[in-house]
Amino acid sequence: MKLLPRVLISLFFLVGASAQAVTIEMNVNGLVCAFCAQGIDKQLRKFPATADVVVSLEQKLVAVALKDGQDIPDAELRRALTNAGYTVKTIERTQTPIAELRERLKQSKP
Repeated sequence: MKLLPRVLISLFFLVGASAQAVTIEMNVNGLVCAFCAQGIDKQLRKFPATADVVVSLEQKLVAVALKDGQDIPDAELRRALTNAGYTVKTIERTQTPIAELRERLKQSKP
């Protein structure tokens, strides 16, 4: 019977880890050119928790895919983008895979 509580605790931690946001989506003002997008991409990839980055100039969207079980605090993201000269309007954590987000952005282009 002592094994059952350990199994339940392990399941709790697994469910908790999988419930974390996989993507952080940010609405960012000040994105005007490909150089901006490249600079943001480079800046956000410096975070050890970053798995991938998507920047859409048209949608004013910056998205960071996180490595499993890792996170980047909102304050650190906001500071990195603000120090680079951008204004972060919103930060939202979602379960949307970055590949799905890329596809959605591709379809919204004229």
